[in-house]
Amino acid sequence: MKRWRWIFGIALLSAATLGAVGAILVSHAEPILRERITETLSARFDSKVELDGFHVSLVRGLQVSGKGLRLFGVTDPNTHEPGIQPIISVAEFKFRTGLIGLLRSPMHIDTVYVKGLALNLPPREQRYQMKSMEPSGGKTKITADKFVCDQAALVINTSKPGKLPLEFDIESLKMTSIGPGQPLHFDAKLINPKPVGNITSSGLFGPWQADSPRDTPVRGTYSFSHADLSTIRGIGGILSSTGQYAGSLDNIVVNGTTDTPDFRIAISGRPVPLHTDFHAIVDGTNGDTYLQPVKAKILSTWLVANGSVVRMKEPNGHRVQLSVTIAKGRIEDLLKLAVRTDPPVMTGVVQLKTNFDLPPGDPVMSDRLKLAGRFQVTEAHFANEKIQNKIDALSLRSQGKPKLAKENVSEDVSSDLSGTFDLENGVIDFSQLQFNIPGTQVNLTGKYSLDGNEFDFRGKARLDAKLSHMVTGWKSILLKPADPFFSKNGAGTELPVKVTGTKSEPHFGSDFGHKNHEVD
Repeated sequence: MKRWRWIFGIALLSAATLGAVGAILVSHAEPILRERITETLSARFDSKVELDGFHVSLVRGLQVSGKGLRLFGVTDPNTHEPGIQPIISVAEFKFRTGLIGLLRSPMHIDTVYVKGLALNLPPREQRYQMKSMEPSGGKTKITADKFVCDQAALVINTSKPGKLPLEFDIESLKMTSIGPGQPLHFDAKLINPKPVGNITSSGLFGPWQADSPRDTPVRGTYSFSHADLSTIRGIGGILSSTGQYAGSLDNIVVNGTTDTPDFRIAISGRPVPLHTDFHAIVDGTNGDTYLQPVKAKILSTWLVANGSVVRMKEPNGHRVQLSVTIAKGRIEDLLKLAVRTDPPVMTGVVQLKTNFDLPPGDPVMSDRLKLAGRFQVTEAHFANEKIQNKIDALSLRSQGKPKLAKENVSEDVSSDLSGTFDLENGVIDFSQLQFNIPGTQVNLTGKYSLDGNEFDFRGKARLDAKLSHMVTGWKSILLKPADPFFSKNGAGTELPVKVTGTKSEPHFGSDFGHKNHEVD
């Protein structure tokens, strides 16, 4: 029994001794490590360093934690926020090492865990101060192999009028050092704010160019999934995208694809599949993107677009400016996307060239969108049987076959349309619109609203047959004296005409009240 008392006493004494030694180690380690961290950061960045909290414990080795770490530049990098903003700030950090590591210099750490990292890059004109944050020659007393971060933010500031800082919110970031003077390998996850969706990316970043951040190399791959386009007013659908990128921070070349099986715009609300292949140049310092080009497929129709997506301050958002070309597509594919009428008003082959301008703002997309261009539709057939029957009858009469027209002989006439147009505030203004069927050529000007409430065209119809040859019986006899008055400019008959009504119920008729209206 006495022996066990001795063993227990020795154990108790040993525990007390170890506790005392541990307390001594902690009391000495805390100021030593705090000094090493601030000296290492000061030497690495030649910067003023502030650290609000710091703690050391002997749980499974030497565990270090801290909070409120800030590194300041020469000037305030972000004047949009109150107070003086640090260039680098960390809300919380922690790492663990063995006790023996405390005696080594530099101390080697496997992994540093960080929460709430913020990088606040100054405007380009003030980035000379980044040069002053290069290593000053002081001795680095701590090295780390890995960096794991939750909730990171990168803010790239600008002094340009009308421009806001560019902000990137990163959900998680893991960076691994490859070696001195080498790029960092990274794995990142973030939630894109608009359209809302999940982005994962991995690749290489650096080496960091302190005096010219724009020249810092970057390359990698990305995946963008479950992006909800309805967070962008005026459109909808769930987008996914994959691709790869490479270049410098201000000139990132991106090649990728997107798929949106249910893409839709508000004015029609009808989902259609949309696929794109794109080659883009992205300025990572301001977010401006230059598309060179985008090849998009809507149902069976391909279009090619070149242009830019540039961030604006007033109103806040992105302005999209594109030059769009459709070499040979289907008009019904475009109508399915753009209008509510089901089935589409017509089918046929379409060619199109237009300038696309979509500024940011509160109004719906159809009211903000501006277009200016030319189009041609060939082999067109109208889905509305009443309209197509009228087209068939007009073609027969204008060719001098009124009896066949009266007997409702089906010709299934195809139409050709071409024109010059401008779209603004949801209304298409046609400065030139030409409609051709066998025996008839119609030239019009007018307006057509995308919501179908305005349909008003005026112009002239030129027909091969004389007026009296387009009817039968006594009407033909009565109209014969009028033939010379309407037979002019090489046409058998030339008449002022109008097309009014709605897109689903248009009305065709003569327009003698505007017979002097000229159409180019």
